[in-house]
Amino acid sequence: MPYRSTRTVSSFRVRVLRSRRLAGDVFEVELERPDGFRFRAGQSITVHVGGAARDYSLCNAESADTLLLLARRIAGGVASPLLCDSAPGAIFDISGPNGMFTIALSDLPAVLTANGVGIAPFLSWLRSQAPGPAAPVTLLHGVRRAEDLLFADELRAGCRQYVPCVSREEADGCHHGRVTDWSRDKLPPAGHDFYLCGSRQMTRDMILLVDERFPGSRVHTEIFF
Repeated sequence: MPYRSTRTVSSFRVRVLRSRRLAGDVFEVELERPDGFRFRAGQSITVHVGGAARDYSLCNAESADTLLLLARRIAGGVASPLLCDSAPGAIFDISGPNGMFTIALSDLPAVLTANGVGIAPFLSWLRSQAPGPAAPVTLLHGVRRAEDLLFADELRAGCRQYVPCVSREEADGCHHGRVTDWSRDKLPPAGHDFYLCGSRQMTRDMILLVDERFPGSRVHTEIFF
């Protein structure tokens, strides 16, 4: 998932192990994990291409042997076409880890809210949990079409409540509408810990809704561009 870069910690040169299309223009890219590279679920790495830098959230478990990214291929983009179309063995310079978008459960119920490839840091967090009961969180994933509900079975099994929201078509087992619609109609009007990862529009709409309907809540955000 691409972001504007924020902070550089360490730099590495890595090889692409594979790149595969998941749905539409969304790809999963697997990179070798440099020796000594440590990160917390929710953090990102920066991919450097020429003089440009683009950040992508990691979606693998903290203990995984490789690094996994979700990337949306943007026609004419600086980094995403090269990354998504790369063959095994291609070399990229990366830096990181970056960011502080990490989940810390508290006395407030947690609501993890993503749209599109914003699901990546939540995947990383769920994959990093020790085996046991499903995580005590509600996870909302908003997409335009049902085919874009990536990792639905894994997400459903990994959290107490998984709510797929599809805005442009009706689909079995899915809320027809946006994550804001479901939150307004279904969430109790009380305090929650909202973790928001996705587009600027979704993040803005959710923050406005929290201010209006969920007093005593906390909001944590990660916006992609």
